[in-house]
Amino acid sequence: MKFANILLVFSVCIGIVCGLTAPATAFMKNKFEREVEKEQSAVKLVREVQRGGYDLVTTAELKKWMDQGRQMVLIDTMPYDKSYKKAHIPGAKLFLFPIPEMKAWDNRETAGKSKAAFEKLLGPDKQATVVIYCGFVKCSRSHNGAAWAVKLGYKNVYRFSGGIFAWKGAGYGVGSLE
Repeated sequence: MKFANILLVFSVCIGIVCGLTAPATAFMKNKFEREVEKEQSAVKLVREVQRGGYDLVTTAELKKWMDQGRQMVLIDTMPYDKSYKKAHIPGAKLFLFPIPEMKAWDNRETAGKSKAAFEKLLGPDKQATVVIYCGFVKCSRSHNGAAWAVKLGYKNVYRFSGGIFAWKGAGYGVGSLE
């Protein structure tokens, strides 16, 4: 009888240990899988920046520039109805770009707007600070906009890769047309 009680206590302890460690094991697995996803996103972003020839700006840097009154052209590349109309960074102008990389200009992908229309929106000063953003880091609309600004000869082009999600996540105010 004593052996049976010891076996029962041992079994209960093993059950408790397994019950407590299983969620931790599952969490650790997810932690490592999340790291692979972060790595893939980071490498994708770096390669886009290298191909596009522009620079990056963080949420805090962009906010600081705005608070200092730095002159810039700020472009939101998201669809009007689904994003820009609901929330955009104050002062941002809209110019739609597609998600897949747009190596050749395609008016069908830019809501019927031409390369000349984009250049007109950016303005005549090729030394102007141009900041282009979309929704979030994985969204590559901002890559297309920034790469095209560089192709058009603009020298101080930045991609705000965190986009409207990072802007809102930092608690900064947004403009809305609703």
